[in-house]
Amino acid sequence: MTKYITLFLGLLLTVPILAQEQDSYSFSLQEAIDHALENNRAAKNASRDIEAAEKQKWETTATGLPQLNAGVDYQNWLKQQVQLLPAAAFDNTQSTIDIVDTYFDGVTRNNTEVTTPSGFIPLRFGTKQNVNATATLSQLLFDGSYLVGLQSAKVYLQISKNAKTKTDLEVRKAVIEAYGNVLLAEESLAILNRNIDVLTKNLEETTKIYENGLEEEESVEQLQITLSSVESNLRNTKRLKNLAYQMLNITLGIDLNATTTLTDNLETLTTKNINLALLETDTAIENTIDYQIAENDMVSKELLVKLQQSKALPTLNAFINGGYAAYSDDFSFLNKDQDWFGSSLFGVSLNIPIFSSGMRSAATQRAKINLEKAKTDLTETEQQLKLQIANAKSEYQFAIEEYDNKKENLNLAERIEQKNQTKFFEGIGSSFELRQAQTQLYTAQQEFLQAMLNVINAKAQLETLLNAVN
Repeated sequence: MTKYITLFLGLLLTVPILAQEQDSYSFSLQEAIDHALENNRAAKNASRDIEAAEKQKWETTATGLPQLNAGVDYQNWLKQQVQLLPAAAFDNTQSTIDIVDTYFDGVTRNNTEVTTPSGFIPLRFGTKQNVNATATLSQLLFDGSYLVGLQSAKVYLQISKNAKTKTDLEVRKAVIEAYGNVLLAEESLAILNRNIDVLTKNLEETTKIYENGLEEEESVEQLQITLSSVESNLRNTKRLKNLAYQMLNITLGIDLNATTTLTDNLETLTTKNINLALLETDTAIENTIDYQIAENDMVSKELLVKLQQSKALPTLNAFINGGYAAYSDDFSFLNKDQDWFGSSLFGVSLNIPIFSSGMRSAATQRAKINLEKAKTDLTETEQQLKLQIANAKSEYQFAIEEYDNKKENLNLAERIEQKNQTKFFEGIGSSFELRQAQTQLYTAQQEFLQAMLNVINAKAQLETLLNAVN
């Protein structure tokens, strides 16, 4: 019994451990991009849009294929209809008949032998109940709007595919930015912790010197101010790091609070993303996804013009149907001896539009106006893309230059801070000069980290515009 209890408790303890393992992830940048393209919620919906467009394409195609429909109608007269026939239609103007319920003079009788007045005779035709079962096969022979619809379905599918490509590009860029922000936060924390260690050590040494009467109290206070400022930055960076991880998780399409580990580091990624050849890439505007989307819009407007024009063409349909009908005063349609009467019909229907009081003409002109607007939008998109690409190349080149500049500045700031530390503890430098050098160093550190991130993000922006992600 003890053995089973131990096993049961072991299983209970294992379940949360397995759950924790399932919520833990480790990604390089490329692995993160690949994961997001499969699991990001926007990317998944874009894939579903393509599937829906494929179904829409077949739905449109199927409207021009044979259609088979069947139906069964059952009717039961709760009060059967009466018809009036001229008495002159019979051999005798006065005859004996079996009348039903009520006739023209308002006198009610039921199955009574009477002499009908001259004029009209009330009669009941048919049975009280009937069933009619039919099947109809129809075929569209010609419809101009159907042909336009087929072309539109193809364009709609292409629009959905382009939208998917656009979404994937944006997801990729978002992952790069979110990944970089996490690395920036991690690097900032590491630098701030190192700075705090150095400042704490300096403060302890300065305090001892002050206590021995060899240093002014102001020197201690200057270091305390600097330490307090760095510690405040550290606390804020920790909060930003948590937010950065959550933003990355959302972009990756995983749980907000999942544990994510990044295997790349900021400086290595920056080195990989310095590609001067990208600046020399020829700008083929027609290959960019934004241009293709604008072009899709223009093509769709052209098809709308054709659709309005096609409404002036005749439509031709053919059909053939067959059915069986049964009649009875009682519900006997399931009996074997029930009589069923067959029928069949073939027909062709031609519909010719002749006059619409200018409605079709106005609709066509409106579609042409929208087409001209789409052509103008395409030209505007082309010009805007050229400007955006030129600006993105400039930003990318500037980011690379800034990276080199900030790296050099950081080296200089480190040497200056080290020299001022030496001067201060040798008694030939002031605490103000030391604090100024430290502040300059901390600024240079953050600027260098931001410069590395700017290189990565600027390259991602340029690649997104150029649709060059390979």
